[in-house]
Amino acid sequence: MTMRRSKGVIAGIGELRPVRRTEGVTTLELIAEVSRRAAMDAGLEPGQIDGLLVGPQVGETPQHVPATVAEYLGLQPAMANVVDLGGASGPGMVWRAAAAIEAGMCEAVLCVLANTRDETPARSPNRNPIREFDVPFGASGANISYALLMQAHMAAYGSTPEDFARIAAAERANALKNPDAIFHDRPATIDDILSSPMVASPLHLLEIVMPVAGGDAVIVVSAERARSLPRNSVHLLGAGEKVTHRAVSQAPSLTSGPLKAAMSRALSQSGTTADEMSLLSLYDCYTIMVATTLEDSGLCGPGEFGAWLRQHDLSHAGDFPLNTHGGQLGFGQPDLAGGMTHVVEAVRQLRGDAHGRQIANARLALVTGNGATMSEATALVLGAG
Repeated sequence: MTMRRSKGVIAGIGELRPVRRTEGVTTLELIAEVSRRAAMDAGLEPGQIDGLLVGPQVGETPQHVPATVAEYLGLQPAMANVVDLGGASGPGMVWRAAAAIEAGMCEAVLCVLANTRDETPARSPNRNPIREFDVPFGASGANISYALLMQAHMAAYGSTPEDFARIAAAERANALKNPDAIFHDRPATIDDILSSPMVASPLHLLEIVMPVAGGDAVIVVSAERARSLPRNSVHLLGAGEKVTHRAVSQAPSLTSGPLKAAMSRALSQSGTTADEMSLLSLYDCYTIMVATTLEDSGLCGPGEFGAWLRQHDLSHAGDFPLNTHGGQLGFGQPDLAGGMTHVVEAVRQLRGDAHGRQIANARLALVTGNGATMSEATALVLGAG
């Protein structure tokens, strides 16, 4: 029998002895123990694990599960995801891990599943850091947490409210060119942004995305299959991912985020630089998110985004088109699909389909995604076919 080429190697295993009931123990603690055993069996230190796949059921958190688990384990993975396939989740993790390694996203992936069986879960402690160190002190919800990041940037670099408002005003101007945008008929100047209600100092209302209903989807095929399809193709040239924390109290930095590493990997894989991009399709839940992304991309230095914005035109006809669909600040945020709007707009521009706002000779796009409080990051470099 001829041995086929291996698509991945299982280097370590861990297992906990089954018990009928647990008491006073959390899912995170079980995950930590079984992960420790698997790492020891593989002969790996925690710092050598750069990928994470987990199940959807972690009792201490209903969302941001990979970030919560990574934070608890002290990992900062370059690829992290939830696999939700019921009893097929375990095997499903194995091939996804191998695929991520083959794609160059990471080198060692922890695949872990665990659960408690406590008849009185209220007696179990909650070891989720956001519940211990953030919420009790008022950092509850995204507005407060992003306001903290904005305050930190202003304190560290002297950035001004006008600097941040310039981002929102530029995106609202771009939204005027997109008939599908929620604010397609409502411009907003810098003064309008700054005179809108203060939600969480120093964040004004118009610096925060408006939740809306909606949806976005893309279909990915092989390059070979694409040649038989009628539409122009847009190619994935590079990708990067990084998760550094879940709770803002655990963030390694308040003025820079995991997108710095994610964008660096994506640009390196594609052999491009940020200043070569035809379009910057940057995640923009808050103005501070765009500010730090511009700095982390290398387009400007730390604390220099305000000066950079004043020197450039962010419209589709400008020298650095930014979120030409209006971004989420101008288009709206249809929940998790908000991040996908940036992908869809990049595809439109690279296919030449962005009618009324088409970038001339669009060839390259940088797309970013962000989760939690500048915690989970993904970056893509897309190229026209």
